[in-house]
Amino acid sequence: MSERRPIVAANWKMHTTIGRAVDLAAEIKNGLADLEGVDAVLCPPFTALKSVGDLVRYSNVKLGAQTMHHECEGAYTGEISAGMLLDLGCEFVIIGHSERRRHCGESDELIASKVRAALAAGLKPIICVGETLEQREQGAAEEVVHAQLDGAMRGLASELSKIVLAYEPVWAIGTGRTATATEAQAAHFFIRKWARQRAGDRYSGELRIQYGGSVKPQNAAELFRQPDIDGGLIGGASLEAESFVRIVQAAAPEEQ
Repeated sequence: MSERRPIVAANWKMHTTIGRAVDLAAEIKNGLADLEGVDAVLCPPFTALKSVGDLVRYSNVKLGAQTMHHECEGAYTGEISAGMLLDLGCEFVIIGHSERRRHCGESDELIASKVRAALAAGLKPIICVGETLEQREQGAAEEVVHAQLDGAMRGLASELSKIVLAYEPVWAIGTGRTATATEAQAAHFFIRKWARQRAGDRYSGELRIQYGGSVKPQNAAELFRQPDIDGGLIGGASLEAESFVRIVQAAAPEEQ
């Protein structure tokens, strides 16, 4: 078991009303009340951040947001800054999710700007990288992930302990198709090797890397047992409290 503290984050995407978000958060909070050794993070929609944040405050469940703007303030109608997220009690923020890259046109350059803004404000970014099925079948998976890492993390080697990386193969997100534990570990090993080349053993060893892509209670334990996988970024399965609680429990240190 790695000395890195596992982290499992729930990405609720554009789901839940405020009432449903609060009910779901309450169930998860109660289910994890006695669990130690894992960072459990809830990332509800912007509309529910305050309500969920109020509910989980002083508990062992942390609050995160699904995205943010790269400027600290200004004439950006509809956008949310890092400072606003901090004001709501957020500790984490997801940056560069494949759905933001695909649907909102987020480039590596923009993602890098968001990462820097998050770190400057005191937020911990969860930076997403991953290849499409077409890229994987062409044998370009490592090349794509390498470019995304370089784009998002340039000049930030000394900040790795404040950052979480999430490897999310796009072909496994919401499809029910999951990378095997062997495939996922190989990708995570590649990412940690990249970090070692950029920052050395100390910082690469501190870096937490999540797996995201159709993680369920049935496959979570096998994935989380891999030496370079430090938890998960969970989508659909996090919308069911019992399911998410079981996934978080699967990431807990074995001595529990």
